[in-house]
Amino acid sequence: MEWNQLEYFLTVARLQHVTRAAEELSITQPALSHSIGKLEEELGVSLFERSGRNVQLNRYGKVFAKRVEAAIMEIRKGKQEIEELTNPEIGTVSLSFLHTLGNEFIPTLISSFRKRYPNIHFELYQGSNTFIIQKLEKGASDFCITSPKFDGNGMVWLPLISEDLYVVVPKGHKLSNRREVDLHAITEEPFIGLNTSCGFRSIYDDIFQSVGFHPKVAFEAEDLSTAAGFVSAGLGVSLLPSTAGLRMDGTSWLTVKKPICSCTIGLAWKDKRYLSPAAKLFKDFCSNHFCYVSTED
Repeated sequence: MEWNQLEYFLTVARLQHVTRAAEELSITQPALSHSIGKLEEELGVSLFERSGRNVQLNRYGKVFAKRVEAAIMEIRKGKQEIEELTNPEIGTVSLSFLHTLGNEFIPTLISSFRKRYPNIHFELYQGSNTFIIQKLEKGASDFCITSPKFDGNGMVWLPLISEDLYVVVPKGHKLSNRREVDLHAITEEPFIGLNTSCGFRSIYDDIFQSVGFHPKVAFEAEDLSTAAGFVSAGLGVSLLPSTAGLRMDGTSWLTVKKPICSCTIGLAWKDKRYLSPAAKLFKDFCSNHFCYVSTED
Protein backbone atom coordinates (compact mmCIF):
# COMPACT_ATOMS: atom_id res chain seq x y z
CA MET A 1 0.00 0.00 0.00
CA GLU A 2 1.51 3.29 -1.12
CA TRP A 3 0.90 6.94 -0.18
CA ASN A 4 -0.26 7.81 -3.70
CA GLN A 5 -2.84 5.03 -3.61
CA LEU A 6 -4.37 6.49 -0.46
CA GLU A 7 -4.49 10.02 -1.88
CA TYR A 8 -6.00 8.72 -5.13
CA PHE A 9 -8.61 6.78 -3.15
CA LEU A 10 -9.68 9.85 -1.12
CA THR A 11 -9.86 12.02 -4.24
CA VAL A 12 -12.14 9.55 -6.02
CA ALA A 13 -14.26 9.24 -2.88
CA ARG A 14 -14.62 13.02 -2.65
CA LEU A 15 -15.44 13.66 -6.33
CA GLN A 16 -17.42 10.43 -6.90
CA HIS A 17 -16.20 10.41 -10.49
CA VAL A 18 -13.12 8.64 -11.85
CA THR A 19 -12.48 10.91 -14.85
CA ARG A 20 -12.76 14.15 -12.84
CA ALA A 21 -10.53 12.67 -10.14
CA ALA A 22 -7.91 11.73 -12.75
CA GLU A 23 -7.98 15.28 -14.12
CA GLU A 24 -7.52 16.78 -10.65
CA LEU A 25 -4.65 14.40 -9.90
CA SER A 26 -3.05 14.99 -13.34
CA ILE A 27 -2.88 11.29 -14.18
CA THR A 28 -4.65 9.20 -16.82
CA GLN A 29 -7.98 7.60 -16.05
CA PRO A 30 -6.66 4.04 -16.71
CA ALA A 31 -3.75 4.66 -14.33
CA LEU A 32 -6.14 5.84 -11.62
CA SER A 33 -8.49 2.89 -12.12
CA HIS A 34 -5.51 0.54 -11.95
CA SER A 35 -4.31 2.09 -8.68
CA ILE A 36 -7.75 1.79 -7.07
CA GLY A 37 -8.04 -1.80 -8.29
CA LYS A 38 -4.65 -2.70 -6.75
CA LEU A 39 -5.74 -1.15 -3.43
CA GLU A 40 -9.00 -3.13 -3.41
CA GLU A 41 -7.08 -6.30 -4.28
CA GLU A 42 -4.73 -5.73 -1.33
CA LEU A 43 -7.64 -5.11 1.05
CA GLY A 44 -9.66 -8.03 -0.30
CA VAL A 45 -12.87 -6.01 -0.72
CA SER A 46 -14.40 -3.54 -3.15
CA LEU A 47 -14.49 0.01 -1.83
CA PHE A 48 -16.91 1.57 -4.32
CA GLU A 49 -20.29 1.00 -5.88
CA ARG A 50 -19.75 1.70 -9.59
CA SER A 51 -22.07 3.07 -12.25
CA GLY A 52 -19.99 3.85 -15.31
CA ARG A 53 -17.56 6.63 -14.39
CA ASN A 54 -19.65 7.55 -11.35
CA VAL A 55 -18.71 5.87 -8.08
CA GLN A 56 -19.81 5.96 -4.45
CA LEU A 57 -18.19 4.54 -1.35
CA ASN A 58 -19.78 1.34 -0.11
CA ARG A 59 -19.82 0.41 3.58
CA TYR A 60 -16.24 -0.92 3.42
CA GLY A 61 -15.09 2.20 1.62
CA LYS A 62 -16.68 4.50 4.21
CA VAL A 63 -14.92 2.68 7.07
CA PHE A 64 -11.58 2.74 5.24
CA ALA A 65 -11.90 6.41 4.16
CA LYS A 66 -12.44 7.55 7.76
CA ARG A 67 -9.22 5.81 8.86
CA VAL A 68 -7.20 6.98 5.87
CA GLU A 69 -8.20 10.62 6.42
CA ALA A 70 -7.11 10.43 10.06
CA ALA A 71 -3.84 8.71 9.14
CA ILE A 72 -2.97 11.24 6.44
CA MET A 73 -3.73 14.11 8.81
CA GLU A 74 -1.37 12.65 11.42
CA ILE A 75 1.36 12.10 8.85
CA ARG A 76 1.05 15.70 7.65
CA LYS A 77 1.30 16.93 11.24
CA GLY A 78 4.41 14.84 11.67
CA LYS A 79 5.92 16.31 8.52
CA GLN A 80 5.12 19.81 9.77
CA GLU A 81 6.77 19.14 13.14
CA ILE A 82 9.88 17.78 11.44
CA GLU A 83 9.95 20.80 9.14
CA GLU A 84 9.75 23.09 12.16
CA LEU A 85 12.63 21.26 13.81
CA THR A 86 14.81 21.36 10.70
CA ASN A 87 13.72 24.90 9.75
CA PRO A 88 12.65 26.74 12.91
CA GLU A 89 12.20 30.04 11.09
CA ILE A 90 8.67 29.11 10.00
CA GLY A 91 5.53 28.47 11.98
CA THR A 92 3.02 30.38 14.10
CA VAL A 93 3.27 32.08 17.48
CA SER A 94 0.10 32.54 19.52
CA LEU A 95 0.21 35.72 21.61
CA SER A 96 -2.31 37.38 23.93
CA PHE A 97 -1.86 40.89 25.29
CA LEU A 98 -3.55 43.78 27.08
CA HIS A 99 -5.78 46.19 25.15
CA THR A 100 -3.56 49.20 25.78
CA LEU A 101 -0.47 47.46 24.41
CA GLY A 102 -2.12 47.11 21.01
CA ASN A 103 -1.69 50.77 20.08
CA GLU A 104 2.11 50.77 19.82
CA PHE A 105 4.00 48.25 21.93
CA ILE A 106 2.81 45.01 20.29
CA PRO A 107 2.84 46.26 16.66
CA THR A 108 6.38 47.61 17.12
CA LEU A 109 7.58 44.39 18.75
CA ILE A 110 6.10 42.15 16.05
CA SER A 111 7.41 44.40 13.29
CA SER A 112 10.94 44.15 14.69
CA PHE A 113 10.64 40.38 15.04
CA ARG A 114 9.24 39.89 11.52
CA LYS A 115 12.16 41.81 10.01
CA ARG A 116 14.38 39.00 11.24
CA TYR A 117 11.93 36.11 10.85
CA PRO A 118 9.53 37.04 8.02
CA ASN A 119 8.10 33.52 7.65
CA ILE A 120 6.83 33.27 11.23
CA HIS A 121 3.20 34.31 11.64
CA PHE A 122 1.10 35.29 14.66
CA GLU A 123 -2.28 34.47 16.14
CA LEU A 124 -3.24 37.44 18.32
CA TYR A 125 -5.71 37.74 21.21
CA GLN A 126 -6.35 41.12 22.84
CA GLY A 127 -8.29 41.69 26.04
CA SER A 128 -8.33 42.29 29.77
CA ASN A 129 -5.73 40.87 32.14
CA THR A 130 -8.14 38.12 33.18
CA PHE A 131 -8.91 37.23 29.56
CA ILE A 132 -5.30 36.94 28.40
CA ILE A 133 -4.22 34.93 31.45
CA GLN A 134 -7.09 32.51 30.80
CA LYS A 135 -5.91 32.14 27.21
CA LEU A 136 -2.47 31.22 28.46
CA GLU A 137 -3.75 28.86 31.17
CA LYS A 138 -5.97 26.97 28.71
CA GLY A 139 -3.23 26.59 26.11
CA ALA A 140 -4.84 28.89 23.52
CA SER A 141 -1.76 31.14 23.67
CA ASP A 142 1.94 30.36 23.75
CA PHE A 143 2.58 33.64 25.59
CA CYS A 144 0.86 36.61 27.10
CA ILE A 145 2.30 40.09 27.53
CA THR A 146 0.93 41.85 30.56
CA SER A 147 1.55 43.99 33.60
CA PRO A 148 2.01 43.47 36.50
CA LYS A 149 3.80 40.19 37.11
CA PHE A 150 1.51 37.38 38.17
CA ASP A 151 2.51 34.22 39.98
CA GLY A 152 0.30 31.52 38.51
CA ASN A 153 1.00 27.85 38.96
CA GLY A 154 3.88 26.82 36.69
CA MET A 155 4.15 30.29 35.13
CA VAL A 156 7.38 31.94 34.04
CA TRP A 157 7.50 35.73 33.75
CA LEU A 158 10.22 37.60 31.87
CA PRO A 159 10.32 41.37 32.54
CA LEU A 160 10.69 43.28 29.28
CA ILE A 161 10.46 46.99 29.94
CA SER A 162 9.61 49.41 32.74
CA GLU A 163 7.36 52.42 32.13
CA ASP A 164 6.93 55.48 34.35
CA LEU A 165 3.47 56.39 35.57
CA TYR A 166 2.28 59.99 35.45
CA VAL A 167 -0.30 61.98 37.32
CA VAL A 168 -2.84 62.94 34.65
CA VAL A 169 -5.13 65.91 35.21
CA PRO A 170 -7.62 67.78 33.01
CA LYS A 171 -6.44 70.89 31.16
CA GLY A 172 -7.19 73.92 33.30
CA HIS A 173 -6.85 71.96 36.54
CA LYS A 174 -4.96 73.78 39.30
CA LEU A 175 -2.06 71.33 38.85
CA SER A 176 -2.04 71.37 35.05
CA ASN A 177 0.71 74.00 34.73
CA ARG A 178 3.16 72.03 36.83
CA ARG A 179 5.78 69.74 35.30
CA GLU A 180 6.05 67.47 38.33
CA VAL A 181 4.22 66.77 41.59
CA ASP A 182 4.38 64.55 44.64
CA LEU A 183 1.71 61.89 44.66
CA HIS A 184 0.28 63.42 47.84
CA ALA A 185 -0.81 66.39 45.71
CA ILE A 186 -3.84 64.39 44.53
CA THR A 187 -4.91 63.19 47.99
CA GLU A 188 -8.12 65.23 47.93
CA GLU A 189 -8.78 64.99 44.19
CA PRO A 190 -11.55 62.83 42.67
CA PHE A 191 -9.60 59.87 41.32
CA ILE A 192 -10.35 57.83 38.20
CA GLY A 193 -9.38 54.33 39.26
CA LEU A 194 -9.64 50.89 37.71
CA ASN A 195 -11.78 47.91 38.58
CA THR A 196 -10.30 44.58 39.56
CA SER A 197 -10.51 43.12 36.02
CA CYS A 198 -7.67 45.43 34.96
CA GLY A 199 -4.15 44.28 35.79
CA PHE A 200 -3.02 47.82 36.58
CA ARG A 201 -5.39 47.93 39.55
CA SER A 202 -2.94 45.98 41.71
CA ILE A 203 -0.15 48.40 40.73
CA TYR A 204 -2.27 51.32 41.96
CA ASP A 205 -3.10 49.54 45.17
CA ASP A 206 0.56 48.84 45.93
CA ILE A 207 1.65 52.42 45.18
CA PHE A 208 -1.02 54.06 47.30
CA GLN A 209 -0.41 51.63 50.14
CA SER A 210 3.29 52.55 50.06
CA VAL A 211 2.53 56.26 50.51
CA GLY A 212 -0.08 55.69 53.18
CA PHE A 213 -3.25 57.05 51.65
CA HIS A 214 -6.16 55.85 49.55
CA PRO A 215 -7.38 58.06 46.71
CA LYS A 216 -10.93 59.35 46.67
CA VAL A 217 -12.21 57.15 43.86
CA ALA A 218 -14.92 58.86 41.83
CA PHE A 219 -15.14 56.25 39.04
CA GLU A 220 -13.64 52.82 38.35
CA ALA A 221 -12.88 52.24 34.67
CA GLU A 222 -12.47 48.87 33.02
CA ASP A 223 -9.29 49.84 31.16
CA LEU A 224 -6.67 52.57 30.89
CA SER A 225 -8.19 54.14 27.78
CA THR A 226 -11.49 54.69 29.57
CA ALA A 227 -9.67 56.16 32.58
CA ALA A 228 -7.85 58.61 30.30
CA GLY A 229 -11.14 59.52 28.65
CA PHE A 230 -12.74 60.32 32.00
CA VAL A 231 -9.81 62.60 32.89
CA SER A 232 -10.10 64.31 29.49
CA ALA A 233 -13.77 64.95 30.24
CA GLY A 234 -12.83 66.70 33.50
CA LEU A 235 -14.24 64.04 35.80
CA GLY A 236 -11.13 63.54 37.90
CA VAL A 237 -7.40 62.78 37.90
CA SER A 238 -5.59 59.50 37.42
CA LEU A 239 -2.23 57.74 37.39
CA LEU A 240 -1.36 56.35 33.96
CA PRO A 241 1.52 55.06 31.86
CA SER A 242 2.48 57.20 28.86
CA THR A 243 1.24 54.60 26.40
CA ALA A 244 0.31 55.53 22.83
CA GLY A 245 -3.39 56.28 22.64
CA LEU A 246 -3.71 57.49 26.24
CA ARG A 247 -2.40 61.04 25.76
CA MET A 248 -5.77 62.49 24.88
CA ASP A 249 -6.67 66.09 24.15
CA GLY A 250 -7.68 67.94 27.26
CA THR A 251 -5.17 66.25 29.58
CA SER A 252 -1.90 67.34 31.22
CA TRP A 253 0.75 64.79 32.19
CA LEU A 254 2.85 65.45 35.27
CA THR A 255 5.99 63.57 36.34
CA VAL A 256 5.75 62.05 39.83
CA LYS A 257 8.67 63.26 41.98
CA LYS A 258 8.03 60.77 44.75
CA PRO A 259 7.47 57.99 45.31
CA ILE A 260 8.84 56.23 42.22
CA CYS A 261 5.79 55.23 40.21
CA SER A 262 6.33 52.72 37.44
CA CYS A 263 5.00 49.51 35.96
CA THR A 264 6.83 46.60 34.37
CA ILE A 265 5.58 44.91 31.21
CA GLY A 266 6.56 41.27 30.90
CA LEU A 267 6.25 38.12 28.82
CA ALA A 268 4.64 35.09 30.51
CA TRP A 269 4.46 31.42 29.51
CA LYS A 270 3.84 28.01 31.08
CA ASP A 271 7.07 26.41 32.22
CA LYS A 272 6.32 22.78 31.32
CA ARG A 273 4.31 23.40 28.15
CA TYR A 274 5.75 22.54 24.74
CA LEU A 275 6.95 25.56 22.77
CA SER A 276 7.44 25.20 19.04
CA PRO A 277 10.78 26.29 17.57
CA ALA A 278 9.06 29.45 16.28
CA ALA A 279 7.76 30.24 19.77
CA LYS A 280 11.22 29.69 21.25
CA LEU A 281 12.68 32.09 18.71
CA PHE A 282 10.14 34.71 19.77
CA LYS A 283 10.92 34.22 23.46
CA ASP A 284 14.65 34.52 22.85
CA PHE A 285 14.11 37.56 20.62
CA CYS A 286 12.12 39.33 23.34
CA SER A 287 14.79 38.61 25.93
CA ASN A 288 17.63 39.88 23.73
CA HIS A 289 15.71 42.78 22.17
CA PHE A 290 14.65 44.38 25.43
CA CYS A 291 18.03 43.78 27.03
CA TYR A 292 19.53 45.71 24.09
CA VAL A 293 16.94 48.49 24.32
CA SER A 294 17.61 48.90 28.05
CA THR A 295 21.34 49.12 27.40
CA GLU A 296 20.81 51.74 24.68
CA ASP A 297 18.55 53.79 26.93
